[in-house]
Amino acid sequence: MKSLQTLLAATTLVAAIACSRGTSITNGTPGQPATARTPAPTTTVPAAAGEKHLSNLHQLTDGGENAEAYFSRDGEWITFQSTRDGRTCDQQFVMRADGSDVRRVSNGLGKVTCGWFLPDGKRLFFGSSHAHDSTCPPKPDPSAGYVWPLDQFDIYTVNRDGTGLKRLTNYNAYTAEGVLSPDGKRIVFTSLKDGDLDIYTMNVDGTDVRRLTTTPGYDGGPWWSPDGKKIVYRAHHPADSAQLADYRALLARKMIRPSRVELYTMNADGSDQRQITALGGANFGPSWTPDGKKIIFATNHVAPRSGNFDLYLVDASASKAGRDQVEQVTFTPVFDGFPMFSPDGKKLLWASNRHSKLPTETNLFVADWTW
Repeated sequence: MKSLQTLLAATTLVAAIACSRGTSITNGTPGQPATARTPAPTTTVPAAAGEKHLSNLHQLTDGGENAEAYFSRDGEWITFQSTRDGRTCDQQFVMRADGSDVRRVSNGLGKVTCGWFLPDGKRLFFGSSHAHDSTCPPKPDPSAGYVWPLDQFDIYTVNRDGTGLKRLTNYNAYTAEGVLSPDGKRIVFTSLKDGDLDIYTMNVDGTDVRRLTTTPGYDGGPWWSPDGKKIVYRAHHPADSAQLADYRALLARKMIRPSRVELYTMNADGSDQRQITALGGANFGPSWTPDGKKIIFATNHVAPRSGNFDLYLVDASASKAGRDQVEQVTFTPVFDGFPMFSPDGKKLLWASNRHSKLPTETNLFVADWTW
């Protein structure tokens, strides 16, 4: 689950006029959580032409860069990362599912990514760099081209009110992209701890760490199937020695080049790893439909050098699906990504540049879902 700022850094996105009002957030003091001053009424916005699965769209945030928003198990709360209030990199927030009661739960230091609620909805976990550097990590060297930085994150848990911050991992390497298993017992995550970007699982207390992938290259963005038996993820495996050399050279500089990333599935123990898309471009942010039969994800395969990402559906059982085997869900000329269905399967939550005031502004949207 890579931060949206890095994903958009190399592209210029088309902006539209925003039509919502957001919540005013109290910054608090460094190292302390911030609280919301006023509720944020959501704003109804129109679906784009062709978006037959989506209706009753509501914009939940207004302004800044908001992404990677995920429901609590009861569907009452959402956690998300946001760059706002004059900060220059993401912090972790929670809000009610209607966009009210916004609160910062991270400590305001460093940079965060990839938050997720624990089963009771009273605690959550996320990746943070603050133990390694209390300031925002530097941006990648532009001479490297379009790359993702691999900042030194570790995974932490925290109470929903921002208290009780506790560290789960301490690997001195990029460790993030965590998602909780449906039974609430294990976390799947991505880490550079063994020298390559691979997928692991661990107990919710950080014990019993198991490595699932070993193929040279990037494996990340994992997400459990609803029954907990499978994991979908994104991967880039260098196809020849030249690509592998480039990958390893960038990895030594704590960067990767995500120009081509495809989707894969595997069993929860790491067996039966299968490529399910062959679209080209960057395919990322996969999650499952509630019945476990399809996967929804973001892709720019139509125009790989652009910032135009749309959401698509693909059968979970597909094998290297091409363009004629995926179904387009969103139809905007800008960014749509990080989709998640509500626990009851009736709503879709995602991040988008639609209706934005500024080219780099990204907001959170929720819509009723119809098959």
